[in-house]
Amino acid sequence: MYIPEKDLLSTKVIVEFTLPKLHKGKKWYVDFFAYDPSIDGMRRKKYMLDRYRTHKLHEEMAFILMHNLFEKLKSGWNPWTKAKKTRQYTKFDVVIERYEEYIDIAESKNILKTKTAIDYRSRLNQLKIFLSESGTRITYIYQFDRIFVVDFLDYLILDKDVSAKTRNNYRTWLSTFATWLKDRQYLDTNPVEEVHMMKESEKFREQLTAADLRKVKEWTSRYNPPFYLACLMEYYTLIRPDELRYIKIGDISITEQSVYVCPEVSKNRKGQTVALNDCVLKEMIEQHVFDHPSHEYLFGKNLTPGEEQVYVNRFRVEWKKMRDALGFPQSYQFYSLKDSGIRDLANAEGIVVARDQARHSDISVTNKYLKRPKLIHEETKHYKGEL
Repeated sequence: MYIPEKDLLSTKVIVEFTLPKLHKGKKWYVDFFAYDPSIDGMRRKKYMLDRYRTHKLHEEMAFILMHNLFEKLKSGWNPWTKAKKTRQYTKFDVVIERYEEYIDIAESKNILKTKTAIDYRSRLNQLKIFLSESGTRITYIYQFDRIFVVDFLDYLILDKDVSAKTRNNYRTWLSTFATWLKDRQYLDTNPVEEVHMMKESEKFREQLTAADLRKVKEWTSRYNPPFYLACLMEYYTLIRPDELRYIKIGDISITEQSVYVCPEVSKNRKGQTVALNDCVLKEMIEQHVFDHPSHEYLFGKNLTPGEEQVYVNRFRVEWKKMRDALGFPQSYQFYSLKDSGIRDLANAEGIVVARDQARHSDISVTNKYLKRPKLIHEETKHYKGEL
């Protein structure tokens, strides 16, 4: 979309370019502004004409240059992107619409089975949710690269807590989608081919030791108190990180010392209440959480209560800062606090209590979080049986 340069400051519409313009003086040059997706703003491009000796040549070459630049800009070329073909400058949203149309038509003509079409739509919808929740920006289709794919898959397994198998299924779909893009010359290569499949028995995260949990407390309470509260919530309430973003002040009951997880937010689509530990409530009071109105999110975009909820990957970003500072292994994830909390609660109060607090459907699910110690109990050697 073209808007005159003089109107750039007065409009809220994101423009793609301004008309190339000739500037005369000691230095003759042609310039224009084009949208740079890397800075989310307009950026100036300048072409000098000094190598031409006369004013007549300056004007003739400037006319040719401006005409060629305008035709290229009009066709979708952008000087700030690395795409090689015009189609690679196509807006990402436009390509997604075309892909959705393709799925609909392919399903209607039995090229795709209905079950497959539904699966593709579901995975595409999750990709849209990722873009919305994570704040990841992708403007042109050429930006669908290996880094983008890895970020999306990490979001699924770290923030959404999907299994390795589900993550691999998404990777397979992404590769199919990338092949569709490549066939239509939106991409030169399939970036998903470079992304490995995860072993389905591979454990991505592990529980924190008691000593390391104390280090988390010391570091976060000193350097990042709002994130310390998030860590306390994850460890004691066992509310999943993706659910934690939606908890509002009004969901917390001081008198009952509880937190309500509404069905729209809950992973199992059931509204359930969990206990609020004494130390979590004490920290909330010290951080003046209850000075905020009930409709505000417990963790706003700055991790303090606010109208706008925290981005889905913010907990992970803050956790990485702390993990790097403390020299923890990558297998320690923010979600590891929930795993550690289940282990410690089950050991202290029993597996049934841990099951209910974690909102597990069955004790067998809770059992997966309880590692069998690698030792031999002396009692087993000496007890008297009945055989």
